[in-house]
Amino acid sequence: MAGNEWFNALILNRYIARDISRPFAVILGILCVLFTGYSVASILSDAVSGLLPTLTIMELTGLKLLIALDVLIPISLYFAVLLSFGRLYADSEFTAMAALGVQPWQVMRVVLSLAGMVALVVALLSCEARPWAYRTSHDVTWHGATSLDVNAMQAGTFYTSEDGQRVIFLTHRAGPGTPAQDVFVRRQLADHVEVIFAKLASSLQQTAASGQHEVYLTDAHVYEIYPPGSAQKDQLLNAQGLILDPESAPGAAPGYNPITADSLDLAHSTSPRDIAELEWRLSTPISTLLLALLAIPLSYTRVRQGKYAKFGEAILIYAGYYLLCTTARTWVEHGMIGTLPGIWWAPGMLSLVLALILALPHWRNRQAAKARTAAAAKANAA
Repeated sequence: MAGNEWFNALILNRYIARDISRPFAVILGILCVLFTGYSVASILSDAVSGLLPTLTIMELTGLKLLIALDVLIPISLYFAVLLSFGRLYADSEFTAMAALGVQPWQVMRVVLSLAGMVALVVALLSCEARPWAYRTSHDVTWHGATSLDVNAMQAGTFYTSEDGQRVIFLTHRAGPGTPAQDVFVRRQLADHVEVIFAKLASSLQQTAASGQHEVYLTDAHVYEIYPPGSAQKDQLLNAQGLILDPESAPGAAPGYNPITADSLDLAHSTSPRDIAELEWRLSTPISTLLLALLAIPLSYTRVRQGKYAKFGEAILIYAGYYLLCTTARTWVEHGMIGTLPGIWWAPGMLSLVLALILALPHWRNRQAAKARTAAAAKANAA
């Protein structure tokens, strides 16, 4: 008998886990495609303007997607449980399970086991992959911003770097890949402004140490303009030929940012910004578990309601919870809240809501049982 119960429980676990995994994969895939499209659109202007090569755009898009996975995965699991259980309610499968003796805690155990495995993946992404992706993304963006891809630029357009420290303008160009004519370059250096005007500009086949193409300027005039009161005087340099190295472009390398720091380094820091970042990373797997469990009572629908009946309510709850988490993180970053409660009050509130929702049916059943007992006692007394 015990063997049959174990086998039946195994079948139940596999059935529910498979029923959740399918919509989870579909929802996560759709969200990844939508986020990828949004990321490409947000940085495509840099590729068009020649400030970022196409391969760099693709690399940045992949890194941004990796960064977003610790948010996309929990929300995908949340709606997958909601969709799966909504269908099981709509098709009366939970009613059939209850008739066969399946208890609610058995169903919740399956969801908790699946959510636990997903939460471990989210924890790894949040604590390890996400900071690495941020570091790599910042490095790629900086190297792309300091590059000078003349072949990708069009005539008659001003190209401004993201930090505003470099402006490039090409007056004429016969076609893509041909040398640019009457080129204007303005660069903000450490203590002065450098203005370059050249008759021709073309990309060399040889590359700089970073792998970027150097630019050869023909008949170049270089103006070094210092601010008023400076000990240096303005200078003018005329050159028949001048090679411009992309690595010499202005702009400081990416500095320290908590989102790029290792989790162990954040754990030893007392800075509010570091504490907020560490707590955010640690909260993502907890949020994954809480949202998956919250989807169980939210998925309950009455007959003829349909499996999508609770989606509007579920979206509002998730949006409110995400807003609370981001608000709590901002408060910790600015020192408005200490390490404790930190951002933990947001998951704490969600835990309280979940506990109340799960306890409500038991309280109603208990009240109903008391009412039935009182009615029976009154009938017997009569």
